[in-house]
Amino acid sequence: MTGKFWVYEQAIRVPFYGIYEFSKATVEVYHLVNGRYQQLTANERGHYEISLMGVELGIWEGQYGNTTAPWLRWWDTQGNLLLTGEEKS
Repeated sequence: MTGKFWVYEQAIRVPFYGIYEFSKATVEVYHLVNGRYQQLTANERGHYEISLMGVELGIWEGQYGNTTAPWLRWWDTQGNLLLTGEEKS
């Protein structure tokens, strides 16, 4: 099988792989373990831990720019939303 997972597992080999579907407001996150991707389970906050970076990835519903939508965002491991550069200003 030479689908997208195969390319990422065999050629690119990124440790974490995410699939975000904006229209469904869903995200799936996979972790490369022994050459195969394993789907991660969300934690109690509905986030996915990216241990190598010390962050969590999840969906945040809110306004960014002039658009209210479900956005893919980062949190620290304590569940605090990491702000974008614009939000920090």
